[in-house]
Amino acid sequence: MGNLKEIRTRIASIESTQKITGSMKLVSAAKLRRAQTSIQHLRPYSMKLNEILGNLASSNVNTEAFPLFEERTPEKVNIVIITSNKGLCGAFNSNIVKTVKSLIEEKFSEQNAAGNLSLTCFGKKGYEQLSRLYPVRLYDEKLLDKLDFASVAEIADSLTNSFLNRELDKVVVVYNQFLNAATQRITVEDFLPVATIAGEDSTATNSDYIIEPSAEKLLGELIPKILRTQLFKTFSDSLASEHGARMISMTKATDNATEILRDLRLKYNNARQSSITNELIEIVSGANALNG
Repeated sequence: MGNLKEIRTRIASIESTQKITGSMKLVSAAKLRRAQTSIQHLRPYSMKLNEILGNLASSNVNTEAFPLFEERTPEKVNIVIITSNKGLCGAFNSNIVKTVKSLIEEKFSEQNAAGNLSLTCFGKKGYEQLSRLYPVRLYDEKLLDKLDFASVAEIADSLTNSFLNRELDKVVVVYNQFLNAATQRITVEDFLPVATIAGEDSTATNSDYIIEPSAEKLLGELIPKILRTQLFKTFSDSLASEHGARMISMTKATDNATEILRDLRLKYNNARQSSITNELIEIVSGANALNG
């Protein structure tokens, strides 16, 4: 009977866990739908801005007049890391941490040794893992809970000002790019200087447009807007990837709980039948002993 009670306790515990994972799956699916719609609407706008920037930068415009295009020796580097505040999303955060560690070892080991490498982390889960290895700054964690363009634009402007003031020579962003609900791709992008963004996602051929008042003035107006949009797209990608990873993780957890419950119920029925058989044998044996 003790064995039966233990199995009943395990069944009740797993049923409770299954309800929780099932509810989390539904919540993540609803959040994913909204985040996926947002990133799908934002990508064409971002790609077109980058296409325009690519056309302008590859034309006769003197990009040397724009400090944000300046390629410097990367002595002072900042890595922007986008993870999540919550767990239960599979390898979403651990993959980012592994990529950051590899990036530092392969490209920025000298800057790290000289103390010129700074890490800015968005999301508590990534910060908890990386802070054991490197000095990391945790940005406002509430940003990921309620993402809005104005807050991201402030971050983009802050990074831009640091680059212009020569406090930073290079800014790199590491995040999960959203492909579909089941697939996220770890992406490492150079945010500053702007020259690397200019050609990204640009498939159109260069066109000789008549620009008023001038290409230089248009480029000066576009660069801050493109940097803000690019960073906001990055955060939106990461947010959609997080919800997708959590939905898949909770789906697998719910399926695993169903399999465990099926095995436990079978085990419980076998133990119950064995217990009943033993009781019947004891009753029959007792009756035969009395008759004897």
